[in-house]
Amino acid sequence: MTNMKFKKKERVTRAEAAARLTEIAKAIRNSAKFELEHDQEKLELELDVPEEVVLEFEVEFEDGETELEVEIKWASANSTAESTGPAAD
Repeated sequence: MTNMKFKKKERVTRAEAAARLTEIAKAIRNSAKFELEHDQEKLELELDVPEEVVLEFEVEFEDGETELEVEIKWASANSTAESTGPAAD
């Protein structure tokens, strides 16, 4: 897979934020497709999520603002094969 980064920042209601997170959670649970939108452009991703992932939470309180970051990482099948090389016969 080629390197790619998608970043979007928008102001939404608490309910809309929760709904977006629910969509992402369902896609991760089912290794399914979901869409991201950016400037009227839709990007459809199909996630191939292994049974185990690295889940990281960070909460920061600074200057009257609260920031919650949730990060989920996993190695894709292609990157694992590339990093370990071909299997021996």
